[in-house]
Amino acid sequence: MRKIVNYLYIIALLLTFVSCTSCERGNGPDNNKPDKKETKDVSTYVTTADKTMLFNAVSKSFGTGINMNIEKTLTLKPEQTFQTIDGFGVAITGSSCYNLLKMKKEDRAKLLEESFNPDKGMGYSYIRVSIGCSDFSLDEYTCCDVPGIENFTMHAYDVRDLYPILKEILTINPKIKIMGSPWTPPKWMKVNNLTDLQPYDSWTNGQLNPKYYQDYATYFVKWIQAMDKEGFPIEAITIQNEPLNRGNSVSLYMTWQEQRDFIKTALGPKFAEANLKTKIVVFDHNFDYDGIGDQQDYPLKIYEDTEAAKYIDGAAYHAYSGSSSEFTKIHNARPDKNLYFTEMSIGTWNYSFDGDLMWTMKDIGIGALNRHCKAVIVWNYMLDNNRGPNRPGGCTTCYGAVDINSSDYKTLDRKSHYYFIGHLSKVLLPGSIRIGTSGYMPSGVYATAALNPDGTYGIVLQNENATSYQMTIEDGNHHFDITLPGKSLTSCTWKK
Repeated sequence: MRKIVNYLYIIALLLTFVSCTSCERGNGPDNNKPDKKETKDVSTYVTTADKTMLFNAVSKSFGTGINMNIEKTLTLKPEQTFQTIDGFGVAITGSSCYNLLKMKKEDRAKLLEESFNPDKGMGYSYIRVSIGCSDFSLDEYTCCDVPGIENFTMHAYDVRDLYPILKEILTINPKIKIMGSPWTPPKWMKVNNLTDLQPYDSWTNGQLNPKYYQDYATYFVKWIQAMDKEGFPIEAITIQNEPLNRGNSVSLYMTWQEQRDFIKTALGPKFAEANLKTKIVVFDHNFDYDGIGDQQDYPLKIYEDTEAAKYIDGAAYHAYSGSSSEFTKIHNARPDKNLYFTEMSIGTWNYSFDGDLMWTMKDIGIGALNRHCKAVIVWNYMLDNNRGPNRPGGCTTCYGAVDINSSDYKTLDRKSHYYFIGHLSKVLLPGSIRIGTSGYMPSGVYATAALNPDGTYGIVLQNENATSYQMTIEDGNHHFDITLPGKSLTSCTWKK
């Protein structure tokens, strides 16, 4: 009888262990919190392409004694430093605001906390907004549709929709960075081309009339000042969203020659006169410059002009065509100028959760960071199940990072972009310094690491192989073992 009792006791202990272990394997952000009573050395977050783990949080302990797994150890090299990281995030478009405001206040608060809270959530740290409308607004407009720059005023849609959402986000994360990008200047500033200089009364295409360079520069200044007055400091602006795209529903064609002249004769001096600290970022379009021969190396051509270059912080890129290897080329040519990734959308043309999760992290997550990019921002934060609201002539096939069902404005479908940004923002904090790594790196496994301002390390790992890999991470003071599931993202952070 005593033996039977002992066996039953052992079985009970084993069942208790299994039960406690399985409680760490919840699916999705609502079930990813490890036991608060547990002492943890390393916070780890895992997403798998098959969705069996969706940003699942698992606590890990440092190894004790000597690391005996040297052959499979990836070592951090804090003495090898690269760029400062600004942050990671999404575009808060007019459509995103519309959908968010359709939600119940408590549901919206829960989602925004999940996305933007640095402690309890994913800690999204950078957002992009349009200056005036975009192709994901409720109408076409700018902040000065009545001719004359003295008529500048923030549009009613921005005051009604954008302001309250930004205020809620900034309450959650007061250190969030904001980048502004115009899709078009006011139509009265546009001409058909720079030869005929005929008025061009259209939201789509056209060019900026040099006659209005000074007024348009003032437009930027007034927008930044108006946003700052509302409590929305603007970290950076780009001159024009997709300046080589004539066909978007709201657009302007702007060559590197035009951006150069606009910056050095108007925008740069106006910023200096107004004592603005907002960064000026050029280009903001595809890695391959849309294949236009005389527009290749767009930012480098502008930088050649020292009068323009002195006002410019760096260049921004999108990933709809070309390769992020362009970052390496531009950095090597001008290491004194910064690099940003500012837009990529998913949609009916290219999306599967597993495929996009792997491609996006490899190319514009880890890939972009390891090529000296300092911020990564994807497109719409939220769209509805009908891929809108959207504008005729704009993208009608795009998904958001989160899609919401318009039948109840409650049911959410978190897409791959949502988790991709979370894996970066959770462990690579604003102001962190990217550092080197060396050692074990199997084919199909990728990593980027940083030293955070709070003294913690962060590392993001990707395994695009179908099979899992076991490895050890070492920082010189600590080491810990980790398993990378097949086709997965894994983010870790720990104190030095």
